[in-house]
Amino acid sequence: MSTIAEPSFPIPHAAPRIRVLIADDQALIRRGMAMLLDAAPDIEVVGQAADGVEAVELARRLLPDVVLMDLHMPRKGGVLATREISAALPHTRVMVLTTFNRDDLVFDAVRAGAQAYLLKDASEEEVLDTVRAVHRGESRLTPQIARKVMDQFRLLADRVAQEPLPAPVPEVRAAPQAAAPGEPLQPDATKPLTEREAAVLELIAKGYGNRQIATALNLAEGTAKNHVSRIMQKLHANTRTELAVLVLKK
Repeated sequence: MSTIAEPSFPIPHAAPRIRVLIADDQALIRRGMAMLLDAAPDIEVVGQAADGVEAVELARRLLPDVVLMDLHMPRKGGVLATREISAALPHTRVMVLTTFNRDDLVFDAVRAGAQAYLLKDASEEEVLDTVRAVHRGESRLTPQIARKVMDQFRLLADRVAQEPLPAPVPEVRAAPQAAAPGEPLQPDATKPLTEREAAVLELIAKGYGNRQIATALNLAEGTAKNHVSRIMQKLHANTRTELAVLVLKK
C-alpha cells in the first residue's frame, strides 16, 4: 500500500527578542520596568544595574540591544555611563528614562550618545514603543523635550538670519549627479541648509525616522535618507540626535 508524503513547509523563525538592560538606582523602578518589558512578547530584560558603574560592566558583558538609562545614579551618573557604553558598544543603543528635563541634562545626554529621552511620566505604551523604535535605529524625544530643542533651534535660526550674508561669488558648476546607491554624499559644509533640508531637520529634531520623514514631506524614503546624510555632513554631526545640539553649540 503506497503512502503519500505530506508536503513540508519551512517553519518561519521567530524574530529574536529585543534584549534590554535596565539601569536605575531605585529597586522598585527596576522591578516595575522589568515586569512591563518582559510582558511584551518581543522584549527580554537581560540584566538590571543599580548605578552607572554596574551599567557599564553589565553592558560590556551582556551586550544588550537597548539600555534603559536613568541619569542620577550613585558612583557614576547616567550621562557618563551613556558616553562609555556608546563609545565601547556601537551596536548597543541607549534610551534615557528619567524624571529630570533640565536643558543641560537633555543636551549632555544626547551628546553622550542617547538615542531617546523620555520622562518617567510617560505611558507604558510609549515606553514600549520607544524601546522598539530605538532598536530600529530611530530617535525619540518626549513632546516636552522636543519643544526645548525646537525652541533653542528657532532662537539660533533667528540669530543667524540677522547676520549679514557674504557677497555671492559667481561660479560655474556642472549639473548635479545623483549619488549611486550606497555611495555616500560628498561633504558640502560651506553651503547653508536648503528649505527642504531645514524641513527635514525639524522633523529629525522631533524624532522622525526616514520613513516618517518621507511620508510627512511626500518624498521617497531613499530621498529622505539622502537629505539626512547631507544635513549631517553640513553640520558635522555623527548621529541624528546630535544634530540639533551641534547647531546650538556652534
